[in-house]
Amino acid sequence: MEKITKQIDELAKAMGKKAPSDDSKDKHALDYQSLRKLYDQQANQDVAKLQHDSKRERIKALHGSADLNPKWTFDSLIEDSEDVREAMSIAQSFIAAHSDPIWREQSAHMMIFYGDYGRGKSHMAGAIANKLIDDFEISVLYRQLSTLLEMRFFSYDYNAQDNIGEKFRETNKELLDVDLLILDEVCVNESTLKKNTQSWLGNLLRQRAAAHKNNILITNHSMAELESALGKYCFESMKEYETYMVRFFGPSRRNNITDPASHYEATPVSTSGYVPNQVK
Repeated sequence: MEKITKQIDELAKAMGKKAPSDDSKDKHALDYQSLRKLYDQQANQDVAKLQHDSKRERIKALHGSADLNPKWTFDSLIEDSEDVREAMSIAQSFIAAHSDPIWREQSAHMMIFYGDYGRGKSHMAGAIANKLIDDFEISVLYRQLSTLLEMRFFSYDYNAQDNIGEKFRETNKELLDVDLLILDEVCVNESTLKKNTQSWLGNLLRQRAAAHKNNILITNHSMAELESALGKYCFESMKEYETYMVRFFGPSRRNNITDPASHYEATPVSTSGYVPNQVK
């Protein structure tokens, strides 16, 4: 059979025509190239899917360790007052800046959200954190300062059987390492922190500033009251950061607890804007 094919090819060439067997070779080469392209496309799709699944798992893990309320998003945030709209603008700028690696590696920023209860401070901070996790895989830790101080206090009980000392040391390491630390209810019901607490918190903030880690502090105090409550050393630690003070003046978003038999209605709180500023 091969002999006949060879003779046909030679006859075709003698007549100045293309050998029939060349078509089969071209077809085979074409089929190989087509298959190779198809396999490459499939391989790229598989790699992309693995990367997507891996990123989704990382983001899920970051949300799980952050201890954030999943309902704290920008979509669910009520923009019904000027202070919230201005805070939203600053928050969006803060988030967008994370796309710059130099900004992330060479600076430390702190946002201080202050105002009365129910004004949306925690919601705003949580929305920022959830967005940063989704878009940039930023590690976040949300904690109430009072809870940390209680853990720290009980960590000195050397007779405790619940490993509270070890747990606090692990938590303290998280506080130092996490990319964005959110401390809520800072100095709540406290006119002045104890001296050793001021030193601990001040050292924590200074170490985070040196490592270019960002923070959000949430408090019901005014800035003057906060300075007094934190103490000079701790408050001075905040000056290590590019610091923005965001005052929330809008109406409370929480439901009123009223006597069903009464017709009392809470008087709306007047709104006002704020001017972000550096801690002096």
